[in-house]
Amino acid sequence: MAAEMEGSSSGGCLEKLTSYVRTRKGTILAAEIILGFIILICYAMSIYGGYTAVAICETVVATVFFVVFMLELDKQFRVVHWIWSDLIRAVIGAALYLITSLICVFRGHGDGALITGGVFGLVAGVLYAYDAYTIYLVLKSSRENTAAPTDITV
Repeated sequence: MAAEMEGSSSGGCLEKLTSYVRTRKGTILAAEIILGFIILICYAMSIYGGYTAVAICETVVATVFFVVFMLELDKQFRVVHWIWSDLIRAVIGAALYLITSLICVFRGHGDGALITGGVFGLVAGVLYAYDAYTIYLVLKSSRENTAAPTDITV
């Protein structure tokens, strides 16, 4: 009986994972996590390993948001405004990846791993910027839908 309950709960979690990855937001977050791991590996293999901090931080934060949205914890913990937090995360991630990646590409003469990490970082920066844009559109549409009518006639 306990084995059946464990199997059903893990099947439910796996079903939530696969169904969430099929959504646009889930695909974007999964791509951010995968790119973060690739960038982390490239920076770790580089002669200059100091750029790994950006990849580690952004991958961890993207994973946290992926789990929160996948398990729909954002609907249970209303203390945090998850959409605004996600927007801030995406904007900061885009800025950090673009800045550090440009530095790595220009500085990486003779260090193929650093240049490769920089190129993947530029791709990640663009992906984070796209994520921020889609979040902005969601915020904009939700604000327009909840705005109070201005011409009230009594």
